[in-house]
Amino acid sequence: MPGDSEDPNADVQYHLEIAPGDVADTVLLPGNPERVEKIVDCWDEGEVRAHHREYRTATGTYEGTPISVTSTGIGSPSAAIAVEELARVGVDTLIRVGSCGAIQPEMAVGDLVITTGAVRQEGTSDEYVREDYPAVADHEVVCALVAAAERLGYDYHTGITTSTDSFYAGQGRPGFDGFEAADSERLLDELREANVANVEMEASAILTLANLYGLRAGAVCTVYANRVTGEFRTEGETRAVETASLATRLLAKMDAKKRAAGVDLWHAGLTLD
Repeated sequence: MPGDSEDPNADVQYHLEIAPGDVADTVLLPGNPERVEKIVDCWDEGEVRAHHREYRTATGTYEGTPISVTSTGIGSPSAAIAVEELARVGVDTLIRVGSCGAIQPEMAVGDLVITTGAVRQEGTSDEYVREDYPAVADHEVVCALVAAAERLGYDYHTGITTSTDSFYAGQGRPGFDGFEAADSERLLDELREANVANVEMEASAILTLANLYGLRAGAVCTVYANRVTGEFRTEGETRAVETASLATRLLAKMDAKKRAAGVDLWHAGLTLD
């Protein structure tokens, strides 16, 4: 047929409207497009490269290190599209930054949760691989996020995240007019007893696709609500952003150390200045 057509191998990506050279090797992935400008404000400089639907992309530098950000919208289906198209233009590291609900009582609003792995309670990653395939964060990204949180002096926790497709029924909240999904009253208790740290909506799909494609990925989220204590405040939004941005700088230094040492993986025998 005449006219434009969808081509997954085209230079300009169908949804993100970016091309090779528009983004850095490492991209931060918030959900909300409105967070992109707030993220850029934490950097040395940056500019918007594309904006289409829920996907807004900006590129700049943080402490001299190239860095980009692409918003993904809400949920794993749109996040997976972002991962697919960022991979196609050459990105190698992805860090989700966002907010979450904590399900362990000791976690305070404003604390950070750094994901080490995720429960795949979303359907998108099932489209790619068998359901018992693990959603695991890259150990270098986890190390960089922990080091960044330590340097910034932010309270943080590491652990397993659950990613869901539903903000309401899938996270044990009542739906319209008090509707309750089957077993929803036990959902958070079961996750908490399994030592799951928090609940959000994108991490497991991002981690699964990154592992399938040989990319590095991780996630850091600010706690907005503790579902055990009932505490809720939208504060500390920039903590996850600052931590992920500094982690990007630390990852660049780690990569330089690996090259100098002639090794492929970061390990405890290598130190950062």
